[in-house]
Amino acid sequence: MNPDLVPDLAPVDLAIIGAGPAGIAAAVEAAEHGLSVLLLDENAAPGGRIWQGLEARGAADVDEAAALMLMRRLRASPVDRRWNAAVWAMEPGAIEPDGQVFWSEPGIGSRATRTATARKILLATGTTERPLPIPGWTLPGVMTIGAAQIALKTGGLRPSGRTWLAGQGPLLLLYAVQALEAGGAIAGVIDLSDGLSPIRALRHTSLAVLADIRKGLAWRRRLSEVRWIAAAELRAEGETALRAVSFRTVRGWQRQDADLLLLHDGVIPSVQMSRAVGCAHAWSEVQRSWRPVADAWGQTSVRHVLVAGDGAGIGGAAAAVLSGRIAALGAACALGRLDPMRRDAVAAPLRARHRRLLAGRPLLDRLFAPVPMRLDDTTLVCRCEEVSAGDVRQAARAGCGGMNQLKAYTRCGMGPCQGRMCGPVAIEVLAAAHGVPVAAIEPLRTRFPTKPVSLADLVSLRAEQDTG
Repeated sequence: MNPDLVPDLAPVDLAIIGAGPAGIAAAVEAAEHGLSVLLLDENAAPGGRIWQGLEARGAADVDEAAALMLMRRLRASPVDRRWNAAVWAMEPGAIEPDGQVFWSEPGIGSRATRTATARKILLATGTTERPLPIPGWTLPGVMTIGAAQIALKTGGLRPSGRTWLAGQGPLLLLYAVQALEAGGAIAGVIDLSDGLSPIRALRHTSLAVLADIRKGLAWRRRLSEVRWIAAAELRAEGETALRAVSFRTVRGWQRQDADLLLLHDGVIPSVQMSRAVGCAHAWSEVQRSWRPVADAWGQTSVRHVLVAGDGAGIGGAAAAVLSGRIAALGAACALGRLDPMRRDAVAAPLRARHRRLLAGRPLLDRLFAPVPMRLDDTTLVCRCEEVSAGDVRQAARAGCGGMNQLKAYTRCGMGPCQGRMCGPVAIEVLAAAHGVPVAAIEPLRTRFPTKPVSLADLVSLRAEQDTG
């Protein structure tokens, strides 16, 4: 028998995809209420992006200490935890009484394909960095701040030489502080944010956001010795690798030598799984992103499928923990482990804290509004298929009215990333070309498998079903 052909797991009450703050909290809460839980994550340990590597490096502040405690509770719980598990398909239970999840994980030989049925499936998929396309962003030496932060957290890789940060958003500030405290070097920050955003954000200040404001001011003070440049446009220059950055300020264009350029323009919900499974989504004009439509307990428009955390709308790690716990309570009640009165009583203080944490979102959303798209026709939108902004505009002139049509016109969204990088950019370009709001453009219709899956994985799954 092929050692990679492993039997299906026993059915579970709740399968959770994603072991970030929301997924961990939901798993612990659900297990404490008697649910059998399967937790799947493609990383080697819990934490997601925000708490990545935390168990190995230890807590640096009160927030990380609380996160560590939650992860220890997960380790001590009866939750079936599967690491390095790449989930690539789901059947949400529209036909069968239970949903089914398909994933690949390390096997005795290479990788094994596994399946499990679940009465409820919770998507806690977190965020994706919003792409910041500029001329030259595909050059070696240009990467995202999120990727650089992962390298810092997991491998201790610090920026050195002529490293420039560009864009806007809290993560840019946080990474800059973390890099300096780790002994890294930063040549400067190119701030692409709208200069009027602080004025628009003023009316959203309140006592509820004072802690966030103090934290942001502390980060800026820590960066007081770093060169800070306000700019409206940015280019990465070089023939085969990054050699310089050029940016337009009020004084005109300037050029600086560069070895590394780190880009960031905030984060958006990761909706590939919720899209593929057929959940209804709504467009957020403020956050310039799509999010799944869900009720107060995380229930989506698809039977058996719930969402929690930043994958359901950006709120931050602390809010994601509460969102995960609330979704777990909703699942426990739906599965008959909690009566509605008990569920509501347990959830009431969680909801109150959740509301307080989200009180600062209007301020942050307007203070760190996405960078306006200023793409010339030569700037690549789809890196996988090398589709430029000009190609998208040409498709619009030829009659292309939606993102799924755009695949046929240009192959945009048909590469290995399946629209993760190009989708948020191309839809903005297409909407602008038609002179309509983004919400009026049909978004990409993601299909399973949502992650690359080998032929060997599919064959092993088929063989397993045949022998079962």
